[in-house]
Amino acid sequence: MKIKGILGIGLLLLSLPLCAAKVDTVMVKSPSMNKEVQVVVVTPDKAVGQQAVACPVIYLLHGYGGHAKTWINVKPELPQIADEKGIIFVCPDGKNSWYWDSPENPAYRYETFVNKELVNYIDRCYKTIADRKGRAITGLSMGGHGAMWSAIRHKDVFGAAGTTSGGMDIRPFPKSWEMSKQLGEQATNPKMWDEHTVMTQIDKLQKGDLAIIVDCGEADFFLDVNKKLHALLLEKGIDHDFITRPGAHNRDYWNNSIDYQILFFSKYFAKNK
Repeated sequence: MKIKGILGIGLLLLSLPLCAAKVDTVMVKSPSMNKEVQVVVVTPDKAVGQQAVACPVIYLLHGYGGHAKTWINVKPELPQIADEKGIIFVCPDGKNSWYWDSPENPAYRYETFVNKELVNYIDRCYKTIADRKGRAITGLSMGGHGAMWSAIRHKDVFGAAGTTSGGMDIRPFPKSWEMSKQLGEQATNPKMWDEHTVMTQIDKLQKGDLAIIVDCGEADFFLDVNKKLHALLLEKGIDHDFITRPGAHNRDYWNNSIDYQILFFSKYFAKNK
């Protein structure tokens, strides 16, 4: 009986995967800010080792008050998804930067960091598909704004972009989320605010430039600005997926919504292999 039990356990162990996605917390040097930035990287098993296969990358940007570990906390299943889909996830700490190169604070150059310094580091240190066809970027709330801001302004870097519960137009919220620390007060510097919102960047897009997915909860305080973005994209003839579903500006909504965004990006990667 003991031998049979041991054999049974052995067979069970053989049926289980020998490896799983690796979760690294790394410090990435930013020459533009002269500091190191914490980044969480989730790497599928297939992208590790001597037989590593190049995998596409999704950059996940956190919201206001978040950090590098926000997304792994919101979606603890990311390692399993990385293995299942063969996708690398990269989650940088963007502070409360709104992912701009701040015109007010030279110590905050997070647009340069995310779109140049971080991408270069990830392509150098991990087995990636080092091409815009193998890169997507999305984020929640402030990170949704940052993702769309980045992708529109750096179409040579990213082929696909998304936003979930994103602050697509910052101008209705002049006193919120420390944005004035990065841009100055809106009342005395409205031009700067106009120039640093996603809504005024849409003219840089043409049909087919990016694969875009936008979603927002029906009870979210950002719903109106997301609907306005949707209307503007339609007006400009820019193809995109737009989804609203029940939900508010919270972890439960993002834990669910990111599944649909990952599916959208997976289809984009498969189409552009």
